[in-house]
Amino acid sequence: MARALIVVLDSLGIGGAPDAAAFNDLGANTLGHIAEGCATGQGDRPGLRSGPLHLPHLVRLGLGEAAAAVTASIPPGLEGLGAPIGAYGHAIEVSRGKDTPSGHWEMAGVPVDFDWYYFPHLEPCFPPWLTDALIERCRLPGVLGNRHASGTIILDELGQEHLATGKPILYTSADSVLQIAAHEKSFGLERLLEVCHSARELLDEHKLRVGRVIARPFLGEKAGDFRRTGNRRDLSLPPPAPTLLERLVDSGGTVLAVGKVADIFVHRGISEILKADNNEALFDATLAALARAPDRGLIFTNFVNFDMLYGHRRDLAGYAAALEAFDARLTELEAALGPEDIAIITADHGNDPSRAGSDHTREQVPILLFGPRVAPVYLGRRDTFADIGQSVAEHLGIGALEFGQSFL
Repeated sequence: MARALIVVLDSLGIGGAPDAAAFNDLGANTLGHIAEGCATGQGDRPGLRSGPLHLPHLVRLGLGEAAAAVTASIPPGLEGLGAPIGAYGHAIEVSRGKDTPSGHWEMAGVPVDFDWYYFPHLEPCFPPWLTDALIERCRLPGVLGNRHASGTIILDELGQEHLATGKPILYTSADSVLQIAAHEKSFGLERLLEVCHSARELLDEHKLRVGRVIARPFLGEKAGDFRRTGNRRDLSLPPPAPTLLERLVDSGGTVLAVGKVADIFVHRGISEILKADNNEALFDATLAALARAPDRGLIFTNFVNFDMLYGHRRDLAGYAAALEAFDARLTELEAALGPEDIAIITADHGNDPSRAGSDHTREQVPILLFGPRVAPVYLGRRDTFADIGQSVAEHLGIGALEFGQSFL
């Protein structure tokens, strides 16, 4: 029984991509700078973690060696644990962007060959035709925000005004995204989703290639207490061509999407959705999916906290602790693999927490391939994330995808 897992550690870049300068990302290195920060005490936080970065199981699979192939040195704390037992390499992205949809679509065999639309760094940042139409269509009393902002900071700034007025909070970031936040109880989750669907329709009607409209429900009653809930929903543009997921389902296979993966692929090529709202729950859901996945089943998981909670917030200590928590459970995943299963740990872009700002970073990503029958070997530099999809396609016995070269 042959099955496959793609496990995305969202934003775990391992060093600058060849075209990093074009994205103003020269010197970016998410994993390397986290490891350096931990080695110098910047990653210490009382009650959370301290000392050098400790990832023995990821290193055993080749993470340190994959990073060294990009930067010429193993990150501090990740050396001296012996030769890798898994196949390892690194990949560069050919898509024109450094965001979540393009990274995932490319690893599923469909690189993005167009430019996304980004809202300008102005206030207001959204065009009047968009906000006016949204207010009219959804019978809103108005909107708040209308600028670039951190999702947690803007809740503290405008959450109480939202509760008092009923106006949803609209904001964007360096990504191609429109985010709409509203109180899950007082505004209502269903109403928030309706507003987000209207926003998606308006953007599409005006042919603005905005990657995602994100519903950001939250709870709480005052600044400092507001917290986003697990009922986030991403309304993405569809991939421009059939992906690995659609090809697999069309051929009789099964795709179990864990976390936000189904939203990223606009629910195309998805057999079942397993929702979870933090890394621990995502790991549990991945194990549950693996326990019941049939022959020719693909489990595809995105561990979003690395990016959402730690990369964008430039929280080096939090990122390090989350990596260590993931690493501590990795043996559970290895033990659950069947004799013909393969698993691939990778990332969709970088998000270096040592850099200024809150943007993703254009980086190479690791490829850690393991399973009972996987021999340790250096896979080299892969010239597109699509090599991941091509390899899974070969393993699960579907025809070759249009892009990518298998490393199996």
